[in-house]
Amino acid sequence: MELTEDKLIKACQNGNRNAQNQLYLQYKNRLFGVCLRYSKSREEAEDFLQDGFIKIYSDLYQYRPIGSFYGWMRKVMVNICLQHIRKRKDLFSTADIADVAHLHRVDDNVFSEFRHKALLDMVQKLPDGYRTIFNLYAIEGYSHKEIGEQLGLSTATSKSQYSRAKATLRQMLEKYMVS
Repeated sequence: MELTEDKLIKACQNGNRNAQNQLYLQYKNRLFGVCLRYSKSREEAEDFLQDGFIKIYSDLYQYRPIGSFYGWMRKVMVNICLQHIRKRKDLFSTADIADVAHLHRVDDNVFSEFRHKALLDMVQKLPDGYRTIFNLYAIEGYSHKEIGEQLGLSTATSKSQYSRAKATLRQMLEKYMVS
């Protein structure tokens, strides 16, 4: 029997395993897509997803129905991905934004011309730092200041990583268009 979202949340808060399974089945694909954007591989994304659902179940008591439930879960999942990424050493190279400004000549409309799968594959191939900043800024909508605060970076580093990510994606897209 399929429960309404409110009843599903309550049942999960009460530790009902069937409700937890239903929640997982209902949202796993959408949340896996979030994890894929932050991971290097499907296997790593699966680890992020598993850890994210554990966190969702344990923190469900904190959910307040002010915004959408999916939005809350997505934020939890992004934070889990960021926790994993922060554990890595030498993730971000630093550069002054002026040093990479010439790389920023990317037509943002070019991204809309490619299939989702091809673009996701390209984003997954980005170095960890580039991929993280690109996702947080371009997909999640964080400002460079917020990204810096989240990851312990300067705003300039966030901007330079984003510029480098876009430049790297542009090069990948150009190769993709030629092949």
